[in-house]
Amino acid sequence: MTTLTERAAALLIAEHAFAPATPGFVGAAVDLPLAAPGLSDPMLATLAVRPALRHGFLTARSPRVAVVSGPPSPGLEASIARMSEDLAVPLPLPAADEAGEGGVRVALEAGLDGGGPLGLTRRWALAHTLAPVLAAAFANSPLRDGEPTGWRSTRQARHRHLPVLRAVADPRAAWAAYVLQAPGLAPRFRLTDLARHVDALRPPVAARGHLEIDVADRQPGAGWRVVVAVTAALLDDPRAAAVAEQITAPLAAEPRLWERAARDALTDPVLAAAARACFVEAYGVLARHGVTRDLRDAVAEFTDRYVMRGRCPADDLLDRAGVRPVRR
Repeated sequence: MTTLTERAAALLIAEHAFAPATPGFVGAAVDLPLAAPGLSDPMLATLAVRPALRHGFLTARSPRVAVVSGPPSPGLEASIARMSEDLAVPLPLPAADEAGEGGVRVALEAGLDGGGPLGLTRRWALAHTLAPVLAAAFANSPLRDGEPTGWRSTRQARHRHLPVLRAVADPRAAWAAYVLQAPGLAPRFRLTDLARHVDALRPPVAARGHLEIDVADRQPGAGWRVVVAVTAALLDDPRAAAVAEQITAPLAAEPRLWERAARDALTDPVLAAAARACFVEAYGVLARHGVTRDLRDAVAEFTDRYVMRGRCPADDLLDRAGVRPVRR
């Protein structure tokens, strides 16, 4: 196989970064933490072929985490309904109850070419400025082996040096640059090496043909529905997206915001103010579009219990453990 030059790789990555499409289809993936010793070799072999569920697939992300991935669905409620059915199926896995292992990812259409209200340029920018706000609100991984790590989201702590958004005119080129600069790619590589490298990357916002938003920790119970609902509402509704832009655009200038989101979550006043405004707007979208009362109530309950009080699910775990994160 031919070794790729960096220029050829950059062109290839940029070409496949986005499949332009009108926003509307929604997908989701929920990680399932597994009890030690986790997945055995036979289980890993079985999951390697992605056994089909009723709607989506079950795959292995690691020996300790399996993933239920839903298909792209025509709208928020269809996506949540399909994921709910797949997650309700008894799975032959040694599931664990420990919170904080894994997360919830939301897949949305890339948007249309250009920079208009539904354009992928604006959606790429909004996804990046909104990401730390959602990460703070849904932080839920403050413990490791029962001990506090010093972070409300240990998962997002790995992004603590990440800028909120680099000023870019071309999201495709920006994604290609990120991929090629990320550790893990050998100086000389082939197409299969590049594909493996791209698949292994887990930034908060990724271009995988569609937009992948990977900012939320695993949530208690069916809390993953709130993650999907709020994320889709703020990015896919044009009116809400414009409001979210106004709320979050100033965050691009905030210093060490990802570190603050991971460590302080909504105890940070800047993130707390942005989250309150964004969640209120998201609820308004759900009401305006007439989504089911059950889903609206779930978002309202989360907003009242956590967002309006400057808390996140991690704070419940820390309260039960009788500790607070250590400021770094």
